[in-house]
Amino acid sequence: MTSTDLLKTSQAGKREQTKAANRRTILDAARLVFAELGYESASVRDIIRRTNLSVGAFYNYYRSKEEVYEALSDDGARRFRPILQAQYEASADFETYIRRAIDAYYNFLVEEQAAVQPASSGVEAHPHVRAETPEMQAVFEQVKWSVSDVLERGHGPKVDLDYLAAACIAIAREVGELMLERRPIDVPAAVEFAVQLILGGLPALPRLKP
Repeated sequence: MTSTDLLKTSQAGKREQTKAANRRTILDAARLVFAELGYESASVRDIIRRTNLSVGAFYNYYRSKEEVYEALSDDGARRFRPILQAQYEASADFETYIRRAIDAYYNFLVEEQAAVQPASSGVEAHPHVRAETPEMQAVFEQVKWSVSDVLERGHGPKVDLDYLAAACIAIAREVGELMLERRPIDVPAAVEFAVQLILGGLPALPRLKP
């Protein structure tokens, strides 16, 4: 490789580092703005004001606040996946997995909220929009596979795993969002409600035919 090639490679590497840093700056700013103003009230200009980037630089990475929110959702899912995997590896049956997974998820939500807003803030931290990003889809597949395995290991019922995984995620997400709106936040109570709702419904589910 010539010195010219090495220089081009170095410059390309620096450009990628700059792009990654700018994306992180935008996401960090957006997380704070959404927490302080609420998703609906926040604007792209509010996000840009919290960075040292120009309007043009922002639009090099994201076209709207919706895209920024999707990127935040993707980032959160990416960071939560190894935590979720650890709960699966520590569980021998469905009940243990569901309890550990939901407890880990709710504590993750609380930590995320605490990182961007004081506990006394009344602004909505989690807007009621659904961004099904690639990482979130990966979480769904991970939950589906983990549920299937722990049910089989625990000789659980044969049920529709797509529906079951979707229901577990939906219950955990909706109860978790409401939990964050309450003061004081009571993680154990929210965990117990979600877990018992899932476990109580499982016996009544229709069984798959052999």
